[in-house]
Amino acid sequence: MNGKTLSRRTFLRGAGVSLALPWLDAMLPAGLAAAPTAPRRLVAIETNMGILPQFFFPTKAGRDYESTPYLEKLSAVRDQMTVFSGVSHPGVTGAHAAEKCFLTGTPHPERGGFRNWISVDQFAAERVGNHTRYPSLVLAMSGESNQTLSFTRSGAPIPAERSPNRLFKKLFLQGPPSEVAAAVQALQQDRSTLDFVADQSKRLNSVLGPADRQRLDQYFTSVRELEQRLQSSEAWEHKPRPKVDAQPPQDIDDHREFVRKTELMYDVMKLALQTDSTRLISLFIDTTVIHNITHHGNRPEVLAELRAAEEGQFAVLGKFLKSLHETKEDGQSLLDRTMVLYGTCMGSANSHSNVNLPALLAGGGFKHGQHLAFDTQNNYPLTNLFVSMLQRLGIETNEFSTGKGTFRGLEMV
Repeated sequence: MNGKTLSRRTFLRGAGVSLALPWLDAMLPAGLAAAPTAPRRLVAIETNMGILPQFFFPTKAGRDYESTPYLEKLSAVRDQMTVFSGVSHPGVTGAHAAEKCFLTGTPHPERGGFRNWISVDQFAAERVGNHTRYPSLVLAMSGESNQTLSFTRSGAPIPAERSPNRLFKKLFLQGPPSEVAAAVQALQQDRSTLDFVADQSKRLNSVLGPADRQRLDQYFTSVRELEQRLQSSEAWEHKPRPKVDAQPPQDIDDHREFVRKTELMYDVMKLALQTDSTRLISLFIDTTVIHNITHHGNRPEVLAELRAAEEGQFAVLGKFLKSLHETKEDGQSLLDRTMVLYGTCMGSANSHSNVNLPALLAGGGFKHGQHLAFDTQNNYPLTNLFVSMLQRLGIETNEFSTGKGTFRGLEMV
């Protein structure tokens, strides 16, 4: 560029089109070279029946906390995770009803006429999801098709994929040309429909008042945003899927084997992250199969059975986190670039409590290796953690849901 530096606000203009340029080397000062940066990612996991808090929460705060039976299953990544106590979602009550609010923080799901808010993964997908083939993956380990952690901006639930086998095929098996053509045609048909709706919207504009025109403009903007996502999806259909040295997992139909089923899903999730097929994943783990023993009444034999089942959950979570930590990407580990949130919607399933939620965050480029302990009676907002996570993804926001600031005590590296 003859020694000149392009402005980041440089546009290409022609034929009535104005297009902002992406980040280019020519936008750097002379003598500097752009270093490639591995992407940042977010995985959010919820189990819906709570866990036994006495085996999760450390008794001491800070960096020299003593591990607990459940956290011991995650010992390989102790220095890459932060454990929380005394946190919850403000106003989120209703016992089991709270499971749909783990990633939204929407208060009072038990009330009639409840309408959910957007989940943090979909908030992020609206802003950074276009960088990958799949803006987000919405997954569940459950037998019910309506169970999900992810919700649209209008509060509608997003159906979850529950089969590790189908997920693997979706991510990595390229269909024949006829299937690709059919998928592209379907996407083009949706775009044609949107073009028609947009045309009708413009005609209405001339006969509407100012308030209605503003509402219609907001609607028109959302239509165009959807059209752009469809165009992006069409482009991805023409690109070959990544190759992986793995075979499709065989689904397990026995619901009692939810720990083994979850491990299969974790394996495919890691491949999705490793191949940059997506950067945003939500996983709902339905543990209803052990619901009856969560109401243990402090009976020793029932507590022992429940503890064994929950230790199995933490063992496969620990294996997943360790695998991310051992996978290298541009000089860092995959876990360094991936925030993994784990938590439950109930502090105690035995009492149906929605306060003092067991939760932890691993990886993602934060200063970890600590137990952040807050007031177990007057809880600290877990939604503030979502603000910190969104900012770590590079999204400029100072609030999300009931969170009005970043999470206290959690610093970026």
